This record gives sequence, structure tokens and C-alpha cells, in this order.
Amino acid sequence: MLKKRVTTFHCAAVLFDLDGVLVNSTGSVDREWRAWAREKGIDEESVIAVAHGVRSVEVIRAVAPYLDAEKEARMLENREASDHDISVMPGAIDLVRSIPENQWGVVTSGTRLLASARLTFVGVPLPRVMVAADDVKHGKPHPEPYLKGAHLLGVNPADCLVIEDAPAGILSAHAAGMKVIALASTYAALALSEADAVVERLEQLKINAGVTRKLILRIE
Repeated sequence: MLKKRVTTFHCAAVLFDLDGVLVNSTGSVDREWRAWAREKGIDEESVIAVAHGVRSVEVIRAVAPYLDAEKEARMLENREASDHDISVMPGAIDLVRSIPENQWGVVTSGTRLLASARLTFVGVPLPRVMVAADDVKHGKPHPEPYLKGAHLLGVNPADCLVIEDAPAGILSAHAAGMKVIALASTYAALALSEADAVVERLEQLKINAGVTRKLILRIE
């Protein structure tokens, strides 16, 4: 474990980010964004620096405000949905299956089309609650995505625990009043220092579901 502020969390629900947490899509994201940047004559590194954990439409608005961001984002994410250079994150399936299905959900900066395609391809169970890029007005780091996830689960935001891999997601969850465990998969642990705990692997997380709605998550 890279960082350890606390070893046990109590919560009523767990909200997972998708890419870098449940699905390893780094290769796909990197390749498709670089290809898009080359096509548009934009510096690849400046795009990659902001592409993780943020909605595509907001990345495009930041790096190319002169383009039709919504049109470009749809085109890009349709290409990403067909790119199968992805895999399940080790421990992801066992972890979500250890949680009652009405007590976990996914909050992603990708579209619903892209998120569903990736989850299905790698074999992670589709959640009852998913908040995608096309479900919110403001993406991460704004709190709206995680607040909506809590609302759809019927849980007080303060009783939600978030598993994230990106600084924007950590800021979003904290702004929503939630605790965050960061997974050092996409970013190094130092970049995730605002999280309440940082782990190297999902297998370090163990969840016990009691007879009440409360969940106990331990970092081992």
C-alpha cells in the first residue's frame, strides 16, 4: 500500500469510476486521443495531459475551443467504443460482486455507450446505477456526477465511498462530500495525494456487507 491514512471505511454505498478502476483502457484512450490530436493538428502531449478522468467534450473545449466539441466528442467516443485494446482490472469483478447490487454504481466521464461497451467486453457486471457523461451538465471535477450517483442509489452523499484513479475524480467526490480511495493505476500516488487513502491494487480492498445497509471496507 502506498498511502495509509485509515484502514477501514464505513459506508452505505460504493461508487466506482470506470476507466483505470474497473477497466484498464489506458492503451485505448492514449491511442485514440493521440490519433485525434494528429488529425486536428494539435500537440499530442497537451491533449494527453488533460484527457484522463474528464469528459471528452470538456477536453476538446480546453484544447481546441474553435471546434464543435460535441460533434468531435461523439466521433471520438464512437471510435473508442470499437477499440477493444482493454482488459478488466485485476480484482474488479470479485470486488463488485461482493457488494449488494443496490449498493454500488459507476460514475464515469465517458458516455453511456462507451461505458456499457467496455464493461460488457471485459465481463464486469453492468450496474443498476450508472452516471455517464451524457447524464450530467457538469463533468468531473464538478460534484454533479457523484451527487447524481448518490441520488440514484437513494443514499446520502456523505454515506458514499468513491474509488477513483484521477485527480479530477477525487476533487469531484470530495466536493460532493464523499470519502475517496484512489487506485494508483493511471497516475502515480503523489498525484493522488488528495485522496483519503491510496492503494496499488483493487485486491487490497475487502468489503463486508452486514444485515443492515452498512458496508465495511477494509484496506489490507
